[in-house]
Amino acid sequence: MSEEYVTRLSLWSGPRNVSTALMYAFAQREDTRVFDEPLYAHYLTHESDRPAHPGESSIVASQDTNGESVVRNVLLGPASKPVLFFKNMAHHLVDLDWEFLDSLTNVILTREPRDMLHSYSKTIPNFTIRDTGYLKLKRICDSIVARGGEPLVVDSRTLLQSPESVLNALCSRVGIPFTSSMLSWPAGPKEDDGVWAPHWYRNVHLSTGFTPYAPKKEPFPERLKPMLEECQGLYDSLLPWALR
Repeated sequence: MSEEYVTRLSLWSGPRNVSTALMYAFAQREDTRVFDEPLYAHYLTHESDRPAHPGESSIVASQDTNGESVVRNVLLGPASKPVLFFKNMAHHLVDLDWEFLDSLTNVILTREPRDMLHSYSKTIPNFTIRDTGYLKLKRICDSIVARGGEPLVVDSRTLLQSPESVLNALCSRVGIPFTSSMLSWPAGPKEDDGVWAPHWYRNVHLSTGFTPYAPKKEPFPERLKPMLEECQGLYDSLLPWALR
């Protein structure tokens, strides 16, 4: 397929940000192929001083661990459909030249830190702000602004409150038509899921569409409050660019 007709959407997210639901939405499009966190194994083998992740050995065995090769062969590789959707975690951007981002249509997905940190701590108990993705989401945003661009940010709360309007606006911004098929999907595991799905995707596998937003009722962990303040500032800096 001629490159001039290919849209390469790279979703840069933090963990626990409804990124999988957004990937499932794009997977319903006939013109789209989705890729689930192609840089995960690279991150696990190149990031030092990180927390342990469930299923690490299976993840490393399932993917190319060389990030430069992943960029060349997957993110910028051959296209079988007009739209390629890459679900990426911002904290997976380690030991890589970020120049390749210029060849992608970059979308930043963020979430209110109070909800995100609490959710993440249930699977990864011991983590630092580096593992939340906020620092690199801010860096991606700043780099787009520095080059004279307008960052494209999706806030997960807004997406869950108004999925059709946000998806409409997102598709419009990236130059593809919206289709109502993006609003629902079959329950259960998907063929595009990474091997880590059993550890992370239980709730989204129970869903058949975007679950309406509901604030968490559990008390916020006291130990995470110092990190919350720093993450909140980074999150707030992204909101002026968020789709409404």
